Amino acid sequence: MDSDIISVGIDIGTSTTQVIFSKLTMANSTGYFAIPRISISKKEVIYKSDIYITPLIDSTMIDGDAIKKIVSDEFAKAGMAVGSTDTGAVIITGESARKENAAMVLEKLSGFSGDFVVATAGPDLESVIAGKGSGAQQYSEENATTVINFDIGGGTTNIVVFDCGEVIAKGCYDIGGRQIRVSDDYRIEYVSPSAEKIAASLGIEIRQGMRSNKDDIKAVCDKMAELLGQAAGLAEPESLLESVKTAGSTDLKLKKPVRCVCFSGGVADCVYKTNYDPFEFGDIGVILGGAIRSSSLMSRLKVVHSQETIRATVVGAGTYTTTISGSTIAYTNGIFPIKNVPVFKLSEDEEERCFAGDSGFLEERARWFMKQNDTGRFVLAVKGKPNPDYEQVKLLSQCISKALCSVLSTSEPLIVLVEYDMAKALGQLIKPQIGDRSLISIDSVKVEPTDYLDLGKPMMDGLVIPVVVKTLIFG
Repeated sequence: MDSDIISVGIDIGTSTTQVIFSKLTMANSTGYFAIPRISISKKEVIYKSDIYITPLIDSTMIDGDAIKKIVSDEFAKAGMAVGSTDTGAVIITGESARKENAAMVLEKLSGFSGDFVVATAGPDLESVIAGKGSGAQQYSEENATTVINFDIGGGTTNIVVFDCGEVIAKGCYDIGGRQIRVSDDYRIEYVSPSAEKIAASLGIEIRQGMRSNKDDIKAVCDKMAELLGQAAGLAEPESLLESVKTAGSTDLKLKKPVRCVCFSGGVADCVYKTNYDPFEFGDIGVILGGAIRSSSLMSRLKVVHSQETIRATVVGAGTYTTTISGSTIAYTNGIFPIKNVPVFKLSEDEEERCFAGDSGFLEERARWFMKQNDTGRFVLAVKGKPNPDYEQVKLLSQCISKALCSVLSTSEPLIVLVEYDMAKALGQLIKPQIGDRSLISIDSVKVEPTDYLDLGKPMMDGLVIPVVVKTLIFG
């Protein structure tokens, strides 16, 4: 029997703020006499808000009250009650994520979205979400190829590379349509530090208050497009590219050649379309779009037209942030939802020591992780084995039980995540060893060492747990 949940996506970007609502349908893909396998079978956007200019109090402060009103109005327009959604994400992206009160704005929005909506930000997460919302991941998976998605907003360009649908690289650079802003009388209103560096590399002066020179601005935009081509592996990267990398971004390291390119974000419309005046939006977005259209990105790579451009991140946030656990799981009732739990992922060598029963080693590593992350809880993530025998699972359960009970407070649950389908057996063996402690043992979710997890209330008659994997959050 199918079950529907409502997901909300709220994207507060450098330039724009948007809200969408989606319906996610979960279904059991196996028969009555087989182990249930629940998956998200359908994702449907059911409401898209207007696109708002992100309200600011000044150059460093987001207007939290104005953001709250936008979201409140859009909930009402969509016919959604406050707290009625089941899952989703609030994402502050681009330069907005650096504003002084970003965390406070997220706190203001927390009451709108039920128990399980994520408050998160960061260039790596935005890159992946936008690449999913644009359709780049789907194209990569369906065509068994490598696709690079450039999500070009006002302040930053978030980049993700998919290979057969899997993320193999991601990064972010301070290149965007509002890096230089121009007034109605063509005077420069704002120049970002990144744009200043790029202009200086060309021997061009662009400063606030001076009258804009279209040729100079075009030269800067051509250089921005050239830098993006270097990021895609089409030319040897120069030191300038590294100097405009967004703070907190992962180093973009390509593991194999890119075959296709896709564009999303507000500037993407200016890449795909040509019917705009040069300064139509009071910035360099149109000229930057034209520079990219004439660059090697378009001439040397196969162009995939985005399913979403300016809405790619918010569509991705509302429909692609949530996954669900496998259905062979074990957990203690009454402890959900659980939010913002850091992932302590073991390497293959470390995992083998745990399968051998080395609890002292795991305890030492767990204490180190907790100290490094200043946390009193974590998700222990292991890959597991595809077909483990009973003795292997037993030794692993003994190692985990002894080590985690030694390092975690009795009020904290033991949370174990296994990539392979073995969580229920592992959890059943752990439970008798930990007394009255709470336990969550889930599988079929992939995570990385820097991730955080949100775990929602069990669904489908308790068969599965909705999970949001977050790459970066406000801590």
